[in-house]
Amino acid sequence: MRLLKYSGLFLKTTFFISVFIILVIVGFAYKQLDGLTDSTNVLVTTYRVNVELEQVLSHLKDAESGHRSYIVTKDTLYLEPYFSARENINNSFAVLKELTKETNNQKENLAVLNKLTDNLLTNFSKTYNVVEKNEMHTDNFKTLFFEEKIIIDSVKKQIDAMIYLEDAMLKERQEEYKEDIRFTPVFFYFVILTTLVLIIIAYFKITNDFKKIKQINDELLIFQESTYQSEIIGKNGSWILHMNSNTFSYSDNLYRLLGEKPKAFSPSLNNYFRFVHPEDLDGFKEDIDKMLKGEDLAFINYRVIHKNGDVRHFKAFGKTFYASDGQKQLLFTTTDITDEIQSMLMLEVHNLELERNNKELSDFNYVASHDLQEPLRKIQTFISRFEEKESDNFTKSGLQYLDRIKVSADRMRLLIDDLLQFSRTNKPDKAFVQSDLNELLENAKQDVAEIILDKKAQITSDVLPSISVIPFQIQQLFLNLLSNSLKYAKKNTPPIIAIAYSKVMSTEEDHLQNSPKKYYHKIVFSDNGIGFNQNYANKIFELFSRLHSKNDFSGTGVGLAICKKIADNHNGFIFANGQLNKGAIFTVYLPVV
Repeated sequence: MRLLKYSGLFLKTTFFISVFIILVIVGFAYKQLDGLTDSTNVLVTTYRVNVELEQVLSHLKDAESGHRSYIVTKDTLYLEPYFSARENINNSFAVLKELTKETNNQKENLAVLNKLTDNLLTNFSKTYNVVEKNEMHTDNFKTLFFEEKIIIDSVKKQIDAMIYLEDAMLKERQEEYKEDIRFTPVFFYFVILTTLVLIIIAYFKITNDFKKIKQINDELLIFQESTYQSEIIGKNGSWILHMNSNTFSYSDNLYRLLGEKPKAFSPSLNNYFRFVHPEDLDGFKEDIDKMLKGEDLAFINYRVIHKNGDVRHFKAFGKTFYASDGQKQLLFTTTDITDEIQSMLMLEVHNLELERNNKELSDFNYVASHDLQEPLRKIQTFISRFEEKESDNFTKSGLQYLDRIKVSADRMRLLIDDLLQFSRTNKPDKAFVQSDLNELLENAKQDVAEIILDKKAQITSDVLPSISVIPFQIQQLFLNLLSNSLKYAKKNTPPIIAIAYSKVMSTEEDHLQNSPKKYYHKIVFSDNGIGFNQNYANKIFELFSRLHSKNDFSGTGVGLAICKKIADNHNGFIFANGQLNKGAIFTVYLPVV
């Protein structure tokens, strides 16, 4: 209001002085004034368009922040800016539509921006549904999250393009105005009556311009109030140091973050230091000194203590800038991240508890498997003695029962051995060693050499590389895949097993589109066995999963689960493809380190 008052006084003074000056340059002044009015209108329109575009981006950022906070915490409080974003954005688009109705290019750009915004909000809704279903570890969630970033980048680029176009049109109009002035004829000594009429017209035009400026100021006040509310919702606060006068000003919400009412104490560094945690005070003072020396402050974390004893965690950022009057100022922005810290600590506790439970389960499995071997050895020993000394005393049905006991004991032995092997893959002491995969493959082939000879199997292999792996696990992986191909070979058909190797880029492999690494070692085991239904491609890697009866094929359903665990231990992947009566293909991906 004071600005408008002084502007009015300035306008009146200028009016009377102009009475004398305009006698000489009235024609030129009128022409210039008319062009100035047009330029002002263009400037006002450009400014309002830019403000509304920034508002759209701000609302989208608020929605994105709330949306991501909800994904991390599942606290519906964070969804408030997400749900209110569409209404706010629609209001901004209504204003933009009115402002750009005379500009075809901007109308087209606005339509594109509207579509991108709708796509982003639709993506938020889909991600929200995925989170609600607790499917955050699925490929669908990762795809939606990736699409969200692409759309947000597209929105930012579209808004930048619209702002650039608006500024370009403004610059073009200003150039036209300069061109007009250059060739505007200079008129002297107009009739006083004509001059006075022009002065009156100019007076009313300037008055009208000030009305428009007042309208813009009102809009700025609304924007300021919106920023004030955003500080409260986002738990943000700030203070400004006016370097020339060495005075401070705190935002109202900064007082609230410190547990005080607004204006509860005079803003100063010493008063602020009283709230900083004693253990963080020295480091905090050093950071403030760096800012006062003109250095921009990176993000810092510190704690404050409220009067009631509550400890809050703050994250802050400081930056120096120059005001419109040229005075140097220091802006210090603070955010209360206590809730984030507590969530992180809780997550760490849960992770440690999960790791402890997994270790206890693995140790229990390993110990239990060892303890089961002793009674099983006794059972097999007594079965052997029965066969040697008492078999003649058994009836035919008794011999059948004895044979079934023997088969069951052998199957239990195999199951215990597989469980022990699975437990080994879960043990934490995994040392990666640079190893020749060809040597590990040969060792695995030696373990099944007798079966290879019996079935007359043909095994071919490409030259494999030397890479950093857990040697005994990779050898076990090769052994299990070879054993699987030999076990499920067709009757009366010699098994043919081909092992192929290549180095691939993750972007070129369908299975690796969302993988974290760029390059992988690809090892493919293919055979001509009985194959399997592709619908069970994932099921076969589950523990104790079997696709065939134990009477048709021996086994425990642990071998391929071990393969999957070994691949996971190496941050790799394993996939299966099968066709009934044609064969199976197992593809192993190990990251290039």
